[in-house]
Formats: sequence, structure tokens, C-alpha cells
Amino acid sequence: MNWIILVIAGLFEVAFTTCLGKAKESTGAAATGWWIGFVITVTMSMYLLYRATQTLPLGTAYAVWTGIGAVGTVLMGIFFFREPATFWRLFFIFLLIGSIIGLKVVSKH
Repeated sequence: MNWIILVIAGLFEVAFTTCLGKAKESTGAAATGWWIGFVITVTMSMYLLYRATQTLPLGTAYAVWTGIGAVGTVLMGIFFFREPATFWRLFFIFLLIGSIIGLKVVSKH
């Protein structure tokens, strides 16, 4: 169950970085809405990370959380913010995904 909580925490990390990107592009009330979304999603992400680390090893949980956030944020950048999808960016994203899976496999929880 804590692995599921950790994955959800990572998805909230993607959400808060996306809110940052949208807030940067917005003005007025729209920007305020994105900043509110940022505060809510960063709070949820941190809380769920805290919950997951109650039984999962801290180093593994943090690495997986940041990995999910990094992969998700890069993919959001490619699909929604028109960032480049070069061979090397995709290569290292897949390498990161493999590392996240490897941490899960070797974890004792």
C-alpha cells in the first residue's frame, strides 16, 4: 500500500511542477489559481511522501519520489510546454525509469 501512496505522491509532484509552469505563463486571476494549485499539490505530495516513508526506506522512497517527479515533469514539458524531445533526453528518461524500477525490485518492502 505504501508503494501506491508513494506513486501518488510522485504524481502530485508532477502536478505541482506543472502548476509552476502554468503560473509562469499566466497573469491575473489565472496565475493566482495556478499558485493555489501549486500550494495544494505540493502539500499533498509532501504529506504522502511522509506517509510512505513510515514503512519504506527513506533513501529509496525519496529517490523513487523524485524519479517519478522528474520523469513526469519532463514528459509534461514535452507534451504540454513544447520542450524538445531529443534522443538524449528520451534516452536518459528511460534510464531513469529503469533505475526507479530497479530500486523497487531491490527494496525489502
